[in-house]
Amino acid sequence: MTMTSPHLIRRRMAATTPVVLALILLAFVLAALSLGDRAIARMAAETLIRVTLVVGFWIFVGNSGVVSFGHAAFGCIGAYVSAWTTLKPEMKAMLLPGLPETLAAAHWHFLPAALAGGIMAALVALLTGAAILRLSGIAASIATFAFLAMVNTIWANWTPVTGGTSSVVGLDRYITPWVAFGWAFAAILVAAIHAHSASGLALRATREDEVAAAASGIDRYRHRLLAYTLSGFFCGIGGALMGHFIGVINPDGFYLGLTFLMLAMLVIGGVGSLSGAVVGVLALSIAVEGLVRLPAEPAPLTEA
Repeated sequence: MTMTSPHLIRRRMAATTPVVLALILLAFVLAALSLGDRAIARMAAETLIRVTLVVGFWIFVGNSGVVSFGHAAFGCIGAYVSAWTTLKPEMKAMLLPGLPETLAAAHWHFLPAALAGGIMAALVALLTGAAILRLSGIAASIATFAFLAMVNTIWANWTPVTGGTSSVVGLDRYITPWVAFGWAFAAILVAAIHAHSASGLALRATREDEVAAAASGIDRYRHRLLAYTLSGFFCGIGGALMGHFIGVINPDGFYLGLTFLMLAMLVIGGVGSLSGAVVGVLALSIAVEGLVRLPAEPAPLTEA
């Protein structure tokens, strides 16, 4: 009995973590909406979108120990795929004249468009990760940064399809705090399931000791690639959510600013745990909102 107790405790913790985090986020949404302030409701929705992005980011970084600078690119891909499939055809003819006929005529609802954005981001993650993840340590991190720069350059110059450096406007603003909460909970649930699956446990073993993990027969490359692809999916979803929250997308919105914001949130909460990823987003978002709402100091009087 004593031999299985630690195992049972870990299983119970794995089952309760997403529930506890969902309750925390639910309380956060209810508290924000109860204030009746539209600005705070928007802040709550934006925070939950960031939870989806950072939890997706954590699926790879937290489990593998490899710092990625490229995950904002998956958000960019998801946002633009969603825009290509949800914008009205008249808008696309004006803003994006180079789209293929199938995309130019498409006018989907947000849900299938977000899923398509996530799937496309996951496919790109699978293809690029197949090459990048053969590297390790700082070399892999630099390669992910090169991937981010590559996507940004392509999107900024592929003007007939992406609008180039001009913003793509006119996206329907579907995202409410409840929609964002649903996606954030889905990301947390999948991240928890993956982290405590055989693949997630094997990946964390490679994070702790690569040599011992390889001696135990663990295929580091395969487990990293799976986590990278799953991570890309949720970052793609997060990008689609951002686009339909703001109503406008631009390649620079998914570049260095978002990259370092995601890293900061993950580091503040703690890279090693799913709870830390969520708490880091909440802590930094609430702190920024509090600073924004501080009353400005009156200007000093000057003598005539």
